[in-house]
Amino acid sequence: MNGRTIATRTSIWPWLRFLLGAAILVALALRLGAEPFVEGVRRADLTAVLVALVVTAGTTWCCAWRWSLLSRRLDIAVPVRTAYRRYYRSQLLNATLPGGVLGDLHRGIDHGRSAGALGRGLRSVLWDRASGQAVQASLAVAALVLLPAAVRSDLGWLLLAVVGIGLALTAALPARVRRATVTELRTLRPVLPQVALASVLAAIGHVVVFVVAARSVGVTAPLVELAALALVVLLASALPLSVAGWGPREGAAAWLFADVGLGAETGLSVAVAFGVVSLVATLPGVLTLADRRPADRRPADRTPAEPVEAPTSGQEPTRG
Repeated sequence: MNGRTIATRTSIWPWLRFLLGAAILVALALRLGAEPFVEGVRRADLTAVLVALVVTAGTTWCCAWRWSLLSRRLDIAVPVRTAYRRYYRSQLLNATLPGGVLGDLHRGIDHGRSAGALGRGLRSVLWDRASGQAVQASLAVAALVLLPAAVRSDLGWLLLAVVGIGLALTAALPARVRRATVTELRTLRPVLPQVALASVLAAIGHVVVFVVAARSVGVTAPLVELAALALVVLLASALPLSVAGWGPREGAAAWLFADVGLGAETGLSVAVAFGVVSLVATLPGVLTLADRRPADRRPADRTPAEPVEAPTSGQEPTRG
């Protein structure tokens, strides 16, 4: 495979993700009509917005702490206060730009360049997102026992398929990439309990916002059931097939709420309300858009995670 082919596929993938996310939204509009979308926006009241703003401030700190822990182990430390500013900015960009991941890409590149290690900067963000989603997936699997048997069966097979695809993709990676990943995971192991705690706290915060959005729409289902639904819907929202985060989340909510007897229209309205209040909750990130303060790196107290090598012609940083 030549460089031109790789570049072409790389340039096509963001557009493909955008189109798939848009296709999900169009399919929902054709199937359920525009009313659930309008209802979701209309029901996103001031109380839900205020709760989202306060809770998101806390979840952002948890995520910033997680990223700070991981980046320090990779010898490109970013203090929590700096990580907090940059995380707010990345969330705003994720919520307003196509694809839903451009903010994280910018965060990785920005930190990597300021630290003089672009590859490790990108990998610190990759580990940050991957660890958060791994914990969220574990919570979603645990929450299946709280849902009706029919829903558990459907989701169980779906999750097994996702795990199978993930294992197949991992097996398809070059051996050197797998070895490097295992080596770096060992480097990160001392902070993994703290990383897991930060991820759990962040996931709980997102569930709180989802439940408040559902109540604002008028859903009266038991709190435990709503929390379980929230965990699964939020896991779907992590799929990189969206229009600034929209698409998979709404599709998953419509399907799950219909499966538990709450109605697909209700699920779609809840997801839209959640999307609206979550978008508003990222607006403090506007204050960080022009933030060019240095990363305030501190000397590391451990052996660097990778040797320093002289740059070679044509070498490109990678996430792996």
